Amino acid sequence: MTDNRIPTARLGDAGPEVGVQGLGCMGMSFAYGPSDAKESRAALDRALDLGVTLYDTADAYGVGANEEFLAPFFKAHRDEVVIATKFALSIPADDPTRRVIRNDAPYVRQAVEASLKRLDVDVIDLYYMHRRDPAVPIEDTVGVMAELVREGKVKHLGLSEVTAAELRAAQGVHPIAAVQSEWSLFSRDIEDRVVPAARELGVALVPYSPLGRGFLTGSFADADKDLTADDFRRQQPRFTGENAAANAALLEPVRAVARAHDATPAQIALAWVQQRAGVHGLPVIPIPGTRKAGRVEENVRATAVELSADELALLEPIADKVAGDRYADMTFTSAGREALS
Repeated sequence: MTDNRIPTARLGDAGPEVGVQGLGCMGMSFAYGPSDAKESRAALDRALDLGVTLYDTADAYGVGANEEFLAPFFKAHRDEVVIATKFALSIPADDPTRRVIRNDAPYVRQAVEASLKRLDVDVIDLYYMHRRDPAVPIEDTVGVMAELVREGKVKHLGLSEVTAAELRAAQGVHPIAAVQSEWSLFSRDIEDRVVPAARELGVALVPYSPLGRGFLTGSFADADKDLTADDFRRQQPRFTGENAAANAALLEPVRAVARAHDATPAQIALAWVQQRAGVHGLPVIPIPGTRKAGRVEENVRATAVELSADELALLEPIADKVAGDRYADMTFTSAGREALS
């Protein structure tokens, strides 16, 4: 860090320059229980002060509420921020608890217009396909997304939780700036196929949940016991029951490395993700989520942590020992679909 601001990196060959760490904004209005708007706005302001420029949201977060919440912040700092949002998770009118994946052209166009309106902007900087609908050829979906670029509604394209084959097919239609996938000490399945494909194609990796949805910070040990009833982590297999107990035991190496650096476990987990850029030879821009300014500061300080080869070796085995899948339905992920191929 220089002058208290984080370094920058290009978001792939086709993307903009951004701070080397972004901010996941989902929890400011969705998924992690009650939130405080003033507290969340303070976190956004502090992030910008520290050089965080990539802000991640989606139309599905709170049925558009997250985009609407972020709009005033984006309007106040439009030339300083890179706005990333997503489409594909449609919410049926008769059941707001369900998510239906849609990648068809009419839905893509409907979704982008709705996001532009909620965000109160003329153009979206980075527009992701949030999840893949196997019933629609990815070339068709990206073709429509490319039309949005030509029409000036979107600047850059991204994909989330795609397989290597899907990424290659998409890149053949239009340059892809970034792939967003879960990547952390607890989740490393993308390293086998997706990461090599992204490196070859000049695509950046944007890891979501780089802190294992908070589990790697030690902030909770069992979702059923420690989290509110409306926290979505209570639905995820690795955070409840016997799996949670087994996974909590895996955190000791993270704590040991943290003690050696006078750092927090969160900073070590983030430093590990950030050093994937050098290990794998591609831009890696993690987007840890928080709604507290103090946590933003803690996370950003991780950009100054350098782990030694011995420390990396100590952390290396963790992912292989994790108990439980990251979603109840793994076809929601690239790894789940690759396992079927």
